[in-house]
Amino acid sequence: MEEAVRDGVAERRERLMESLRIYGGHYTELGRRFASWLGLHSTDATAVLEIAAAEERGTPLSPARLSERISLSTGATTALLNRLEAAGHITRAREHVDRRIVTLRSGGHIQERADEFFGPLAHRLDTAMSHYPPRLLEQFEAFMADLNSTMDTHLTNQNTHPPRPAGPPGPGPTDRAR
Repeated sequence: MEEAVRDGVAERRERLMESLRIYGGHYTELGRRFASWLGLHSTDATAVLEIAAAEERGTPLSPARLSERISLSTGATTALLNRLEAAGHITRAREHVDRRIVTLRSGGHIQERADEFFGPLAHRLDTAMSHYPPRLLEQFEAFMADLNSTMDTHLTNQNTHPPRPAGPPGPGPTDRAR
């Protein structure tokens, strides 16, 4: 690690992570505005976007996968899906050979609304990216894939949360008995 510090890797990592934090903040704000524009809670809008994006990739989500993607319990995900289905934003289908598997699909209007809302941003991003050579963008895609893989591995290996730091000393079980 000393060599990495000498080469400025740690400093570059800090600068890149700060840029990614800023991007994450913008992404979160955009999601919040999309939710408001649709008249949905932000978690509901995030779920709709996850469902629509998975469909576009050709890998529709199950309720369990959605639950993982948006970090909700299965019970909370079921309640969310009930709301979205009642509003016509999504459908649940049993289209797999194994009829126990539920596939989530977005309502037809959702893709149209998402395109209407995100279209101007997509155009601006395309314009910004057009200033960079394709090979550099490919390298950036590979870099982002490596970052995401590293974060996924860390989160998986961490299981839940790191141990909580020790809090201020307080009465312990034996102190209360005295």
